[in-house]
Amino acid sequence: MNKIALILVLLIASCLAGKKNTMTKPISSTFDVQGHRGCRGLMPENTIAAMLKAMDFGVTTLELDVSITRDSICILSHEPFFNHEISTKPGGALVQEAEEKSLNIFTMDYATVQTFDVGLRPHPRFPEQQKMAAQKPTLTAVFDAVKAYCTVHNRPMPFFNIETKTLPETDGIFHPEPNRFVRLLMAVIEKAKVEKLVMIQSFDFRTLKIIHEKYPAIETAALVEDFDKIPFAQQMEKLGFTPTVYSPAQELVTPQLVKQCHERGIKLIPWTVNDTATAQKLKTMGVDGFITDYPDRIR
Repeated sequence: MNKIALILVLLIASCLAGKKNTMTKPISSTFDVQGHRGCRGLMPENTIAAMLKAMDFGVTTLELDVSITRDSICILSHEPFFNHEISTKPGGALVQEAEEKSLNIFTMDYATVQTFDVGLRPHPRFPEQQKMAAQKPTLTAVFDAVKAYCTVHNRPMPFFNIETKTLPETDGIFHPEPNRFVRLLMAVIEKAKVEKLVMIQSFDFRTLKIIHEKYPAIETAALVEDFDKIPFAQQMEKLGFTPTVYSPAQELVTPQLVKQCHERGIKLIPWTVNDTATAQKLKTMGVDGFITDYPDRIR
């Protein structure tokens, strides 16, 4: 990050904080509050502003998604294309649902990706979300911004829960095949020297197996969709090793699932928990954390 960019990051951090955060001790890792895409309910998702705002609310972990550009840059993006709910094209036209998948990030270099805005368009499902001009940042820029924020506020670094956005049917179309995806991602993580602060999560167990085999010191999280009714034991057999975290949709959590995870020494962290009643119910069951769009409510 050049000097001008670093100054801008520090200014953003100061503005978002409102007042100086005086925390000097690490937030307890006993219960892990993860800011989903930063804090999607409050700020444009997967942006630097969302990550810094989430830290204002004391999250333990920043949850984010990574996609890959044509020139092999790791950027924050939940979809490997420009989602119509959040994206504005160069010149100001709104991205339409019918065209979004044609705006394929894997076919664009990063300079082209930067011409799209993902912060000004009102989000139909998150009316509290603050609107601002924003682009999809590189993962490197996010690491630099968070480090700068922590320096300014004299607080420890958070953890990063990074989702790999891959599917077998879209290899080579919307993203590299898993081995190359993991190499590109790990190169950024290693250069930033945040290996001990990173967990890799995915619905695509192929990337988790590669991480486990080639980067065994990196923690992993197995994501499970709400429609995926495969029993826990079979999920573990499918994965082939014991992950650090089992991360199902909140609807799948039961006392039995909590027991099964803890018997294997696996943390259970469901997604996406956005109301306090559900949060309390799940915490009573014994889950180890939440992924939430609203860390201001859940914290």
